[in-house]
Amino acid sequence: MAKKKKIIIMGAAGRDFHNFNTVYRNCECCEIVAFTAAQIPDINDRKYPAELAGPLYPKGIPIYDESDLPKLIKEHQIDEVVFAYSDVTYKYVMNRSALVNALGADFKLIGYDKTKVKSVKPVISICAIRTGSGKSQTTRFVYDIFKKMGKKVVAVRHPMPYGDLVAQKVQRFAEIADLEKHRCTIEEMEEYEPHIAAGNIIYSGVDYEAILRAAEKVDNPDVILWDGGNNDMPFFDSDLKIVVVDPLRPGHEENYYPGEANLRMADIVVINKMDSATPEGLKTVRDNIKRLAPNALVVEADSELTLSGDIKDKLVLVVEDGPTLTHGEMKIGAASVAAKRFGAKKMADPRPHAVGKIKYTYEVYPNIGEGILPAMGYSAEQKKDLETTINNTPADIVLSGTPIDLARLVKANKPIVRVDYALKCRPGFEQVIEKAIREKLFKK
Repeated sequence: MAKKKKIIIMGAAGRDFHNFNTVYRNCECCEIVAFTAAQIPDINDRKYPAELAGPLYPKGIPIYDESDLPKLIKEHQIDEVVFAYSDVTYKYVMNRSALVNALGADFKLIGYDKTKVKSVKPVISICAIRTGSGKSQTTRFVYDIFKKMGKKVVAVRHPMPYGDLVAQKVQRFAEIADLEKHRCTIEEMEEYEPHIAAGNIIYSGVDYEAILRAAEKVDNPDVILWDGGNNDMPFFDSDLKIVVVDPLRPGHEENYYPGEANLRMADIVVINKMDSATPEGLKTVRDNIKRLAPNALVVEADSELTLSGDIKDKLVLVVEDGPTLTHGEMKIGAASVAAKRFGAKKMADPRPHAVGKIKYTYEVYPNIGEGILPAMGYSAEQKKDLETTINNTPADIVLSGTPIDLARLVKANKPIVRVDYALKCRPGFEQVIEKAIREKLFKK
C-alpha cells in the first residue's frame, strides 16, 4: 500500500474546514495532520472534532497557530500544505508558498470545482473582491427581488464557526433569539441580524453539505442564495454568480486572493459605492472588469446612508465593522463617511483609551483609519473591552456603522446613533438582475 500523503491545511475557521470536508474527509490516501489558524483571534489551540472529521480521524484534528507551521512541517515530515483562507494579497500568499517550498513541502490552492456542493435547487451566489465591498447589502437587495417575484428563497452564509464546532455544524437563523441560542459573536451578528430584521431565513455553520441539505428539506425554497464572506469563492455550484467590486480600493480586484478568481467567474459585476468613488478609481475598476471578465454584465449602485439621530456639530466616536478595518484594510467605513456627510464636528480618537483586546487589535492592525474604533467581538472578553473603550473615550455620541444594534450588546455611557446603509441601484440595475435570474435559474 502506498504511503499516505501528509498534509497541513492553513485556514481561518472557514474555507479550511470546507476543503477538508469536501476533498479530504474520506480520502484514505491522505492524512490531514493539522490545521493552522490565522486572521481570527483565539481560534487556535483546539481541535476539529471527531464528530465532524469522520471515521478516519477518531481523535479529531488539532488546530495550531499559523506561526507553528515551520515546526509542524519539519516535525511531521509534511508532504503538502494547502492554503485555504481569503482576503489576502498575492504577495502574502506567495510568501507562504516560499516558506513551505523552502521547507521541502508542496504548496497547493484548491479550485472552485473541487469543492463546490451541488444543490437540487437553483443557486445564486453573491461574492466580492474584498471584505467591505458591499456584498451584504447587495445580498439583501437581491433577496428582495426574489420576494417581489413571488419566489421563496433561503440564504446560506459563508462560515464563521468560532465557538463549539459540533454545536455549530448546522445553524438556522429566523429570529433575533436565534443569535443568543447559537451564542453568536459580534462578527456573526453583523451578517445574520440584518437578514433577520428583514424577515429573511439564513443558514450557516461548519458542514456545508449538511447545511445545504437541511435548507432544502426544512424550508423547501425555490432558490438557494449563497451569501459569500470575505472575498472567498462560493461553496455551492452556482447557476448565477454576482460579484461586487469596490471602487474605493481600485486595483484590489486583480491583486487579492481569491477575489480575482471571483471576478473572472462573474456573470454580473456590481460596481458599488459610485457616490463615494473618484473618477480615477472608477476607471481603474472598469478597465480591470473589461479585461478580466469581458463577458460579464456590469451594473452600478450607490451605498445610501441614513442616520437614526442627529450628529450635526457633535463630537462623535465612530465605530465600524471590525473585519472590514482589520484584514479588509479599509481606512473608512459607513460611519466615518456619515460623520463627514452629516456635519459632525469632529471624530473622537479612541486609540489612547483602548483597553485589552481592542488595544491589541490596534497593535496588530496599525493601519486602521484615524479616529475609528473597530467593533471587534469574537469573544466575551473582546465585547467587554469594546464596551470599556467606548465608555473611556470622550465623545458626545457613538456613531455606529456596524450592521447590528450595538446598544443591544454594550452598555454605553453616551447615546448611540446608528448608520444604516442600503444598496441604491442606478437605472437598469434591478431589471438586469431580474432578467438574469429568470434566464439562469428559472428558465424551463
